[in-house]
Amino acid sequence: MTGTGYLAVDSGGSGVRFVVGAAGRGPLARGASEEPVRTGARGLDPDHLMEQLVPMARSLCAEAGVGRLATAVVGAAGLASLGDALRAELPGMLRSELGVHRVALAADAVTAYVGALGPRPGAVIAAGTGLIAVGTDLTGWRRADGWGHLLGDCGGGAWIGRAGLEAAMRAHDGRAGGSAPLLASAEDLFGPAAGLPGRLYPRTDRPAVLASFAPRVGACAAGGDPVAVRILRAAARHMADSAAAVCPAAGEPVVGLTGGLFELGAVLLAPLDEELAERLPRARRVMAEGDPLHGAVRVAEDLARDSLTLPCDEKMLCVTSPAGETVTSATDART
Repeated sequence: MTGTGYLAVDSGGSGVRFVVGAAGRGPLARGASEEPVRTGARGLDPDHLMEQLVPMARSLCAEAGVGRLATAVVGAAGLASLGDALRAELPGMLRSELGVHRVALAADAVTAYVGALGPRPGAVIAAGTGLIAVGTDLTGWRRADGWGHLLGDCGGGAWIGRAGLEAAMRAHDGRAGGSAPLLASAEDLFGPAAGLPGRLYPRTDRPAVLASFAPRVGACAAGGDPVAVRILRAAARHMADSAAAVCPAAGEPVVGLTGGLFELGAVLLAPLDEELAERLPRARRVMAEGDPLHGAVRVAEDLARDSLTLPCDEKMLCVTSPAGETVTSATDART
C-alpha cells in the first residue's frame, strides 16, 4: 500500500457509511454498518463510533491500496445539538488510532448541503422522516427547523404522515376534515382504525412509522383527494418558510432539494415550486447533485488539497488543524 488518502463518513439514524479515497482519484473503496451510533448521557458516543470506524477504515484502506489516512471528514446526524463529546474526543482518537492529522466534523445538514450544491452560496431543504433547511453565503451557516417530530420538522415525512392519519381518523369518526381515501389507505397499511393508537403510541420509532404513511398521502393526492392535496400544500408551505429563513439575501440564490421525501414527485414538487416562487422569487430550485456521503467526500477532497472554502463553525462544521487546534474562522450560525 502506498500514498495517503482520506476517510469520509456519513453517520445517520439508519447506520454509518464509509468511503476511503485519495485526492484527485476520488472514492476508492466503500463500506457500511447498519448499526447507528449510540446516543447517551454525553450525546453521540465517540467510543461506539470508533468501534465501527477503525476496523472498517483499515479494511477499506487495504482494499483501496491507501497506506495512510491524512484526512477524515465525519458527517453526523445530531452533531449540532448532541456532538460535544465527538468534538472533544474524536479528533484525538483518529490521530491515535489511524494517524489522521486533519479532521472535519460536520452536521449532517452540512454534508447534505455540500452533497446537494457543492461549495457555493444557497440553501438546501433536506426532507426525509424529518426536515431541516440550511443555508450559507460562504461566510457563515444558517439553519431552520430540524427540531424533531414533537417540536418541528414541519413538512417532513413524519409531519405529512401524521396529518394524513389525523384526516383518516376524522373520517373514521365522521368529523369534518376527514378523508375516506386516507382512511382506507391507513387501514390497509396498519389495520382497523380504532386499534391504531395502541399500535402507534408504544412504538419507540414513531417518527419512522408516521413517515411510512407519507407515500400513501402522496398517492391519495395524485388520485385527486382534496384533503391529501391540502396536506401536501401545507407541507410545501412549511418547506418554503424554512428555505426563506436560511437563504442568502444577495444575488440569485440556488435552492437545492435532497432526501427521500421528494420521491413523492410532482404532487409535492409542484406546490413547493409555487411556494418558493412566492417567498424567494429570485431563487432557482435544483435537485441534489448527490447525497450526504457525497458531501462528506467533497469536503474531504477539499481538505486534502487545502482548498476548503466553506465557513467553519463550532456546531456545524469544525475543522482541526494539523497541530490539533480547532479552526474557528466564520461563526455566523443561527441555530
